[in-house]
Amino acid sequence: MPITHADITTDEQLGRRVLARARVIAPCLDSLDKESEDGRTAIAILKGVIAELPAPGQSRLRTMSRNGTSVSVEAISSAFQGDPEISLRALCGGGGSPGLPVGSFPQSPVLGRLWPEEYV
Repeated sequence: MPITHADITTDEQLGRRVLARARVIAPCLDSLDKESEDGRTAIAILKGVIAELPAPGQSRLRTMSRNGTSVSVEAISSAFQGDPEISLRALCGGGGSPGLPVGSFPQSPVLGRLWPEEYV
């Protein structure tokens, strides 16, 4: 069975929003069985993301300051930055950074010395 909102939180709306964002990062989430090792790992990552979210009512707060102290809170997408995003991508086999060059470089004397074809 696939991972559902009920597997990560009791708040249905929040769970659906977090899963929707997680599917953008790791499209394979729908194909993971929640009882598999990868499924349990994904659930743990998503529960950690939810734990990092601001309390209800503060989600729109961006900056607040008074007497030299300030508070800044981000949206759901910011909770995925860093380790959760990398971990979810790794579950789907996309451990590398997105946007890097794919393919091989043309063979030429100059490029051949910099990037030999056998390493590309």
